[in-house]
Amino acid sequence: MTWLKITTAAAAISMLAMPAFAQSNWNTPTEPFHIAGNIYYVGTEGLGAYLFTGPKGHVLLDGATPQGAPIIEANIAKLGFKLSDVKILLNSHAHFDHSGGLAQLKKDTGAQLAVMDGDVSAIEGGFYLGSEDSKTMGAPPVKVDRVLKDGDKVTLEGIALTANLTPGHSRGCTSWGAKATEAGKTYDVLVFCSATVAANRITPPLQYAGIVEDYRSTFVKAKRLKADIPLAPHPEFFGLLEKKAKAKAEKSAAPFVDPAALPALIDKLQADFEKTLKERTAL
Repeated sequence: MTWLKITTAAAAISMLAMPAFAQSNWNTPTEPFHIAGNIYYVGTEGLGAYLFTGPKGHVLLDGATPQGAPIIEANIAKLGFKLSDVKILLNSHAHFDHSGGLAQLKKDTGAQLAVMDGDVSAIEGGFYLGSEDSKTMGAPPVKVDRVLKDGDKVTLEGIALTANLTPGHSRGCTSWGAKATEAGKTYDVLVFCSATVAANRITPPLQYAGIVEDYRSTFVKAKRLKADIPLAPHPEFFGLLEKKAKAKAEKSAAPFVDPAALPALIDKLQADFEKTLKERTAL
């Protein structure tokens, strides 16, 4: 699939059936790139997707939107990897901009899909939990092959990921931990799910029961998670594309190493959450 065809298709359908808050760059192609060790960025300009490679197959984390799936597939091929070698699909959270492409990716790769238990109903039902009637916030439904619990491991030869439940943004929001060795150093990598309020209702009627407590538990837990190299479903959370430019110029993974970034983000998200909750409670 050529970049011209992808760009043309994305331009034609990029904002179809998308909510008003959707960003235009969510379906914009961007060059894939190496991050560190066996980890590669294969997402769009505005939505992250990460390929963890191994000698017996690969693991793909997140599927962007339905329109983003062919971009992810083309990026995997552009890096020299085969779609048929993707054996496991993972998801950070069951929102259409990260789960929307999973059905197509599963069909095209034949991979098994593993999802945190709190998000399984939304993934298989193709809806945004708590907004089931929304026509723009749903995603193509897809069968889950493995239901995960907090702390579960997902492994293939040369690949090991840990599922950390960090709920709130979605009920099964999962931050994925891994290791990456680069230039003789081993780093803790964390793909932090999210903790923004976004479209969620955090005052009655709640998006889902217990959502406020879930957010607060995530702020506590996330501060204990190690992230020498922090990544996210939205690359702008940690300035990933800017770091990519520096890494390319320096021919080094060093710009991606940013252990202070996750704690700083969590502090900001926690403050934003409490401010928003106070404002909405006062209405």
